[in-house]
Amino acid sequence: MTDTMTLDSYLAAGGVLTNPTNVPPRYRAELMKLMATFVDSELAGAAGFADIINQGPGIKERIAAARIVLEKTDHADQVLRIMGEFGADTERYATHHPWTARLDRDADIGATRSAHDMRLAVFNYPISGWTDAVIMNLLMSRAVMEQLAEFSMVSYQPLAEAFRSIAPVEAHHGALALEGAVKLAKSGETEQMQDAVNYWWPRVAVSFGGDDLKRFELLKSLGLRHNGNNALKERWVQTAGTAVKQLGLKPPA
Repeated sequence: MTDTMTLDSYLAAGGVLTNPTNVPPRYRAELMKLMATFVDSELAGAAGFADIINQGPGIKERIAAARIVLEKTDHADQVLRIMGEFGADTERYATHHPWTARLDRDADIGATRSAHDMRLAVFNYPISGWTDAVIMNLLMSRAVMEQLAEFSMVSYQPLAEAFRSIAPVEAHHGALALEGAVKLAKSGETEQMQDAVNYWWPRVAVSFGGDDLKRFELLKSLGLRHNGNNALKERWVQTAGTAVKQLGLKPPA
């Protein structure tokens, strides 16, 4: 950054920050919100999959589910350590929120967040059995991949680097989900799989949120966003739709 360039102009021009020193208050607030949403969603997601491990139909499936729980928890820890550099109480974080808490299966909260934490709304719904878990992971992993591609470009360099290291591991979770779904389809679970697609598709879709142009322009000027929510959602519709059709299923109309 040159002596004559303001920090706002530096960020708007694509500049990056590398430590918490002299980070503007609004930038810090938005960065913390982004990190908290990711950490809380990973911890809540891991808690949900932990409850389903022993419902796996075989050892290989249970190992895959356990691996997802381990790696999602590790991803939360990686980003939580960065939050700690901004003053977050990392010692209390893992136990302070009820990560296993879920709503009724038929609840409809749209994009509303939990009263306890910043998890995406989709992680407030309970998983109902192994087939349901596989389909939820299939759809949500593809949403996470779109979001991580976006977050890997944030202007806070340590966080961008963390997201870039996390992205291929989360992509592998999607590969594990597809592998499990193919196996379920071959065993004649297509009706239950379609029911799960019908249930989870709208709930994953709403996790992208809508486009607030004024807010998007603010985040873009801070280097914290580059693509709007609707653009990310449309890309997810294409990738998730391809995966669903590959299984002989249909995305909801």
